[in-house]
Amino acid sequence: MKKLLLTAALSLTAATPLFAHDMVAGDLHIIHPSIPDPLPTAKSAAGYMVISNDGDTPERLLEVRTPFAKVSTIHETVIDDAGVARMQPVVDLVIAPNDMLVLEPGGMHVMFMGLTSTADEGDMIPATLIFQNAGEVVVEFMVDPSGGMDHSAMGHD
Repeated sequence: MKKLLLTAALSLTAATPLFAHDMVAGDLHIIHPSIPDPLPTAKSAAGYMVISNDGDTPERLLEVRTPFAKVSTIHETVIDDAGVARMQPVVDLVIAPNDMLVLEPGGMHVMFMGLTSTADEGDMIPATLIFQNAGEVVVEFMVDPSGGMDHSAMGHD
């Protein structure tokens, strides 16, 4: 299963024409934190990455902080019976030992709400991931190409 997820994660990073980037913090491997290029008028944006836990104990992502947004939360896309996609907060985000968590379009993702500045393709947006065991891990979200989407138009409960 881990090999399949790693292949999927690598294909996500290989699909970007810019450099993929990652970092290691203890037992965690954080692969290509990215934000699709938001419209200049966007009030919200989504963030994606893969987090691999190569350790023997579970890890929890508790919080994401960034000066790029007033509020950063983890959301999951849920499609209701009518086929309408809604975003709902994820309360407990656990990365099992020797497993990985994929934050991707249509699934779990970081929601940056109340953007405090604009972002352009190629920009690097600083952020701090707060983990239960690993503590604070500083990363940069790369602004990747996109069709320009304003995530504030989507339902966020």
